[in-house]
Amino acid sequence: MEGNITPNDLWQVVENDRAHVWHHLIQHAPFETADPRIIVEGKGMRVWDQNGKEHLDAVSGGVWTVNVGYGRERIANAVRDQLVKLNYFAGAAGSIPGATFAAMLTEKMPGMTRVYYSNSGSEANEKAYKMVRQIAHKRYGGKKFKILYRERDYHGTTIAAMASGGHHQRNALYGPFPEGFIPVPHCLEYRAHEQDWAKGLSGEDYGIAAANQIEQVILREGADTVGGLILEPITAGGGVIPPPPGYWQRVQEICKQHNVLLILDEVVCGVGRTGTWFGYQNYGVQPDIVTMAKGVASGYAAISCTVTTEAVFEMFKDDSSDPLNYFRDISTFGGCTAGPAAAIENMRIIEDEDLRANTDVMGARLMENLHALTEKHAVIGDVRGVGLFCGAELVSDRATREPVHEAKVQAVVGECMAQGLVIGATNRSFEGYNNTLCLSPGLIATADDIDAVTDGIDSALTKVFS
Repeated sequence: MEGNITPNDLWQVVENDRAHVWHHLIQHAPFETADPRIIVEGKGMRVWDQNGKEHLDAVSGGVWTVNVGYGRERIANAVRDQLVKLNYFAGAAGSIPGATFAAMLTEKMPGMTRVYYSNSGSEANEKAYKMVRQIAHKRYGGKKFKILYRERDYHGTTIAAMASGGHHQRNALYGPFPEGFIPVPHCLEYRAHEQDWAKGLSGEDYGIAAANQIEQVILREGADTVGGLILEPITAGGGVIPPPPGYWQRVQEICKQHNVLLILDEVVCGVGRTGTWFGYQNYGVQPDIVTMAKGVASGYAAISCTVTTEAVFEMFKDDSSDPLNYFRDISTFGGCTAGPAAAIENMRIIEDEDLRANTDVMGARLMENLHALTEKHAVIGDVRGVGLFCGAELVSDRATREPVHEAKVQAVVGECMAQGLVIGATNRSFEGYNNTLCLSPGLIATADDIDAVTDGIDSALTKVFS
């Protein structure tokens, strides 16, 4: 760790943090007797805390964000230069980086043409919901307003985003939620034995059956009341769950048949994370709306995008005589130029360094290493993932697939942290099933990095379960 911060400076930072900062996703009582962790510096895939301890970051900033790694001067310089020229103007007008990145982005997304800027994944999804609701009023007398979401999927922390999220523990104590958000079953084949409709099914048969469960909900609610379906192409915080074969093709058919807008939440698996530019591009599906954040600028600036087809966009400009016809929405900080300026350089780095190809190679190595660990550790029940986006579900019994208690999973995470390795896990998502280790190393990962990650997990599993 480098820099001019003295030990006294760091002591004061820790005390200021303890006294004044309200951290995310953490119980603060332990800070009464122990210091909060302060991350002081990052370079490549490594970060250093206030004590100078080095950590290998296998979750890209703790929440799947820093795709191109820490310390990218070319991104920082691009943001600095843009801020001096123009830092902000409300999104009712355009900007050079905003227009430039929108063109770069949609070029990577055939069939998608329009980019609406905001500043977080939650907000990007809110915009999509508002589009669905406004279309319902414009075209269907307000009736086609319901939005379906999938169990285990996560779409953000606002009240509406939580209403559309399948993480019951995250949602606890925050209701009542707005009406019109309806759950559909998930497509986790490893847990098929727990679903009456799925018993005895596997592979493509299971994938099609899981998609058909969505249609059953549409028919139960009434297709004339359902306007949208939001799904993660690959479920992230719900356990890193790729879809089974046949699933996405059938989902697409169902949406077209029942005139339901398909919204894909790429907040985690977008911008190279799975080897393709976007996760849905692994499956040949064509969405109506795509949302994204996190890796869009690798955390160098706040930015999110709600991207639509031209057909969706046209529904908001087809009657200029109607004063309510356009999309009457604003995101104040969607007008910041730092986000698209950072996103431009982030995308160029991925292209210049061929990081998508590296993601394919290193992702295959990560999966191979995790599968090798299953031979040594019976507690690993399932390994799954795409690209540098992988998970290992821990079970107490492989035959029954009984989940390991989340305290044991968190002990593995804690032991990795003690070794200087940062990994993730399903956390306070759904009671009884917070049992999956989650990995999303930077797209810059090397073979040595990947081996260090799995060696650390190996050691942690040995210590916790021996």
